Amino acid sequence: MVSFSSVAKRYPGGQEALRSVTFSVDAGELAFVTGRSGAGKSTLLKLIAAIERPTSGSVIVNGQNVGALKRAAVPYLRRNIGLVFQDQKLLYDRSVYDNVMLPLAFSAHAPKEAARRARAPRAMRSVLDARSTRSRCRKSRITSHTRSKWPRSSRSC
Repeated sequence: MVSFSSVAKRYPGGQEALRSVTFSVDAGELAFVTGRSGAGKSTLLKLIAAIERPTSGSVIVNGQNVGALKRAAVPYLRRNIGLVFQDQKLLYDRSVYDNVMLPLAFSAHAPKEAARRARAPRAMRSVLDARSTRSRCRKSRITSHTRSKWPRSSRSC
């Protein structure tokens, strides 16, 4: 569950990213964050993951007040949150599979379970393949493991 109550976020220099935001998303509920560029979408997601702290108001994630979390507690909060960043925080010298496995290697999952989770989302194959195609187009290194694991796209660069 995620709950925002009168949340505001102001950056140094006075730039106001969010003002008086209130909403809640219950367990099992699906929500979309949409809006124009600069509307505060990324800031909102960063608040949920405790990458940023609210200037005022409360952000509650799974019963924990994100604004009051001690630095040492943040990794425990993030273990229950999945984020896909706009700027794709990937290691370009690794395959897609290796990028997915990296955080699982630091989790409490057994190696077989981590590998199963990394290969599980069949629906993501087209997304991963498109990502691999873009990487090849940028001449980023894609390992042979990626090419053999995920079928090539029919699209050209």
